[in-house]
Amino acid sequence: MDQKILLLAAEGNSEHLQSCLQSLNEKELNDLITKHALRKKGIGAVLRGMFKGSPCSQQKGVTRRLSIYKHCIELVESGDLQVEIASEIIRLLMFEAHKLPGLTLADLAMLFIEAIKGGSLLSGKSLELFPTILTVLATSKETLEYGTGELTGDEYKKQLINTLCSSRWSPQYVIHLTSMFRDVPLSKEELQFVVEKILRMFSKLDLQEIPPLVYQLLLLSSKGSKKNILEGIVNFFNQMDKKQKEKQRDSKSLELEEATVPLEQLRHVEGTIILHVVLAINLDHDLGKELIKYLKTEQQGDPSKALCPFSVTILLSMARIHRFKEQIFDFLKTSVMKTFKDKQFCQGSRFLQDLAPLQYDVSDMFLEVVANSVFGWDHVTQGLVELGFILMDSYGPKRPFGGKAMESNHILPKTPAQQVCKLGADILLETFKVHEPIRSEILEQILNRVVTNAGVPITHFIDLLSSIILSAPLVLQNSSSNVTEAFEHLSFLPLDTVQGFLKAVQPLLKISMTLRDSLILVLRKSMFSGQLYARKSAVAGFLLLLKNFKVLGSLSSSQCSQAIGASQVQVDVHARYNAAANEAFCLEILGSLRRCLSQQADVRLTLYEGFYDVLRRNSQLSHSILDMLLSQIKQYYEAEPDLLPPLKLEKCILAQRDQIFLQEPLAHLLCCIQHCLAWYTNVLTVHQQAEEDQEEEEDRSFQQELDKMLESITRRMIKSELEDFELDKSADFSQSTGVGLKNNIYAILVMGICEVLMEYNFSTGNYNKNKFEDVLSLFKCYAKLCEILKEKAGKNKLSSTSKIARSFLSMGFVCTLLTSLFRDCAQSHEESLAVLRSSTEFMRYAVTVALQKVQQLDETGQTDGPEGENPGKMFQYLCKITRVLLWRYTSIPTSAEEFGKKDKGKSISLLCLEGLLRIFNTVPQLYPTKISQFLQALDIANEDDDEAAAEVNVTEKAAFQIRQFQRSLTNLLSNIEEDFNSKEALLLINILVMLSKLLDPSSSQFVQLLSWTVKLCKETNLEDAPCCKGLLSLLFTLHALVKSPVTVLRDLAQDIHAQLGDIDQDVEMEHQCHFAIVNSKTAAPTACLMVLSQADKILEEVDWLINKMKNYLGSEAAENASQAINQTQPLEKAVILQLGTALTTYHELVQTALPTGSCVDTLLRSLSKMYAILTTLVKYYLQVCRNTTGGIPGRFEKLVRLSGSHMTPQCYAFITYVQVRQCAPFLISSPR
Repeated sequence: MDQKILLLAAEGNSEHLQSCLQSLNEKELNDLITKHALRKKGIGAVLRGMFKGSPCSQQKGVTRRLSIYKHCIELVESGDLQVEIASEIIRLLMFEAHKLPGLTLADLAMLFIEAIKGGSLLSGKSLELFPTILTVLATSKETLEYGTGELTGDEYKKQLINTLCSSRWSPQYVIHLTSMFRDVPLSKEELQFVVEKILRMFSKLDLQEIPPLVYQLLLLSSKGSKKNILEGIVNFFNQMDKKQKEKQRDSKSLELEEATVPLEQLRHVEGTIILHVVLAINLDHDLGKELIKYLKTEQQGDPSKALCPFSVTILLSMARIHRFKEQIFDFLKTSVMKTFKDKQFCQGSRFLQDLAPLQYDVSDMFLEVVANSVFGWDHVTQGLVELGFILMDSYGPKRPFGGKAMESNHILPKTPAQQVCKLGADILLETFKVHEPIRSEILEQILNRVVTNAGVPITHFIDLLSSIILSAPLVLQNSSSNVTEAFEHLSFLPLDTVQGFLKAVQPLLKISMTLRDSLILVLRKSMFSGQLYARKSAVAGFLLLLKNFKVLGSLSSSQCSQAIGASQVQVDVHARYNAAANEAFCLEILGSLRRCLSQQADVRLTLYEGFYDVLRRNSQLSHSILDMLLSQIKQYYEAEPDLLPPLKLEKCILAQRDQIFLQEPLAHLLCCIQHCLAWYTNVLTVHQQAEEDQEEEEDRSFQQELDKMLESITRRMIKSELEDFELDKSADFSQSTGVGLKNNIYAILVMGICEVLMEYNFSTGNYNKNKFEDVLSLFKCYAKLCEILKEKAGKNKLSSTSKIARSFLSMGFVCTLLTSLFRDCAQSHEESLAVLRSSTEFMRYAVTVALQKVQQLDETGQTDGPEGENPGKMFQYLCKITRVLLWRYTSIPTSAEEFGKKDKGKSISLLCLEGLLRIFNTVPQLYPTKISQFLQALDIANEDDDEAAAEVNVTEKAAFQIRQFQRSLTNLLSNIEEDFNSKEALLLINILVMLSKLLDPSSSQFVQLLSWTVKLCKETNLEDAPCCKGLLSLLFTLHALVKSPVTVLRDLAQDIHAQLGDIDQDVEMEHQCHFAIVNSKTAAPTACLMVLSQADKILEEVDWLINKMKNYLGSEAAENASQAINQTQPLEKAVILQLGTALTTYHELVQTALPTGSCVDTLLRSLSKMYAILTTLVKYYLQVCRNTTGGIPGRFEKLVRLSGSHMTPQCYAFITYVQVRQCAPFLISSPR
């Protein structure tokens, strides 16, 4: 029969063919098709013959065709056919589908839909036919019955798609159906419906099936719905990441291994999908535009949706496409900055924290991207590196215009710009650790910035370089050529940069002889450079090498009380050989440095300041160093024991024509000798060895010669009069003459020498009364010169001596001195210390130097002198100094001291208070992780209990200190009518501000401090403007951390109105006072400007919230407008209440008879800002009305009425009042 069908079909005899086919029943026909399909030949010819004999013009032919279609679909789905045969059948069915009538097409379409619903399709191969059927149906001009009505072909197709997307899909068909829809003509609404259905199926699929589905979806995006597709993909994987984090967080240690298995699978799937997305964007740039547009919109509303690890990875991978590169990095840079700014903006306001809590950490998110990238995401590494450098370049420290660069790398990042820069460095460091191929590029870029940005602060890059080298020094040996190349530029770089860079590469020098030799060669060249800064850099480099290359027999780190081991790489292989080789190496360097002693003062100064650390870390070099120093001091030392003065100051200066220069920084030389000798003496005492008796005697002779020399200088300095140095009150100290310059240099040298000798004699005196008398005599010489310089500076204000040079006393000595002066109660020390305690000037000087040291620590993170760069030691000294200053201030009230004081200058108690303020500001910045230890150290009861520090409650300890200062301030304010000390009160207020930052705002102690501050402001009639300003600032700061201070502003505004009167003179003021601190002396300008300043902050918060509301509305505008309204309702209510209360504050102030000037100008500016914000709020509600069916809330209507009827008329009256006041002087003077 099959041959007959083929023959008739070939002859074109349609009538016989039709009759032949009619003679076969449905089963026979199907068996015939099955037989040929399984034989793998002739199926195409048989089907064509059957279709030829089944014309669509006859009902029987249509029925036969439908039967053939159904059987062929079943056959293809059975899986029994070869792929080629199945494809041939489908192609033939697709071709013949165009001839089918609409009703048959509808039946076939429903067949497919029912099969999909029922899950009866086995292979899904037949779905290739479905798009053709739907396409032909859509173009059919027949009217088809549907239910009780009739539909056109296109409408019927829409109904079928609706039915299909509303039904349940088996996961195995999703990819086939997605691919199928690419070939179906879809309207915008249909496409959106289909896309939403496919995206909903993501969660029901196995993870491995999602990449091919995403690939098909991205192909489908060529039809439209790009935003929906990208949004769905991003949101799905964002949720997957969040679930994974929760799973890891909740899983116990036993389950951790199980929890991490799907993580790896998830990351590999994400990596594949990201590649698919980026490839699709590369082919269709509109897709990329849509992604960026969508993420920008989301970022305005909810940053955690826009900047999630998955979306950021896509963006960074996209950045390889040139067209999007700049746009993407700009978006990421501004988004990161905005996130940090928003976080900082909310930190000081409980009002904002409650309404819009920021739980999103952008730093963690970017570091998560780096961590994820280890799962084969090579396409993202280049983007990460570029982003890291962009963030560091854009937000690193800047040089102020015309000034020196301010680099605060010694403190934790606080400003948004510093935090962004830190994030950039963290991204680069973590990327360096996990991606080997990119390491050389990162290192090269860092080194390029270090050597080329000479005029720009680069400490952030040096810190990054140091972190990178410490993380993998051995790996970096492969990149030693880059470092060697950077060495060639050292002589052209500033000294700070050279020191930072050499410290950073120090671990590499320890493991690479080649690198070390290259550096020495460069430093030797620099030593003979014509540029002064190059020679200084060479000295700094050589000193650093001496510090870190230990010589055989040098004392260990612990023996020398040094902390270098932890921060440097330890190389123990062939240690003895290395140490022996190091000795020759170090002595060679010392030979080079010896030549520096004949160079300019700056070069010598660098050398003197570095020798102590070298000696401390490399004790075997002590002979060479002390010998060098001894021969140097002998050039300026008068050997005759009775000759005055004992030092040849004239040899310390150099005269060139009319100019005088310092040639030898003699005080620094003596200071270096004193510290080296003190250390050396201590080492000899503690670490003597029996077999070294002979060497010990030689050591002792060294020590004795220097000791005798210092004692002789001390004795003769005390005997010397100022006239012996050609310095007295009649001497010329002007900067314009050579003699004046010489005298200035002499005076500063003598003062420095006196300070050095003071420390030497105190340290070696062992509480000997005569020694302490020498100390006091030296101080008197110092004080005389200091007074002369101050006096001369007062006459000549251009003189540079108005600022006395930094003290030569070391931080450790200052700590010891203060403790001895104020806290030493030992009976054996009493007589000797009485000598120093008898001089109030000396005690004041000791506290002043402590203040100077703390200030230097605050500004630079280190101090001059021994251990000045050791953070641990500096912290210990700070704790001890704080304890002494605190004890001194609380034990001896300022009032008692003031009463008995006859000499000029600040009282010691006041200086102690200044010191405490500085320390309370410095410690949280420099040592944020040690605040609990610091507060524990201040507790006199637990002075030596280090173990208790671990269990310290910071809030409780800080509250204890706060109560002490509260008592002091209360006592001071209670005697306000007698002799009020404004400076002391202001210092106490500022200390309370600093300490309040250590309290937890939710604690009872914080509430107590706020209540006390409110009470103080309400009950204290304080007429001192600075103190009033300080108290109000404290009040606002504390109040903002509990709730918005807007109601306090209203009460203050009423008090100001009552004190200054009304602009209408006929109005009588009847007012109950809220805050006594607002009186006739403080109401204007102090209180008024403080209120307006705080009102501006509240307006900024309101403006920020309105923008957030607008962003919510914008991001949800299309389909979730009602959800957006629900999100914004609490914000709207808060904004309206804030503005309403702020309006009452302004209403009071515009009725107040303010004096012309700053108060009026500030009020008008603030009013302008307030009306601008009201306008923004009105526009927001107009947008709400356009987007939703809801009306304007009643609260807003009340606010508009309040501003319009209540406020605006008063504003006009106030403007008239101001105009009249401004014209009044002219009206009065015109008759004259």
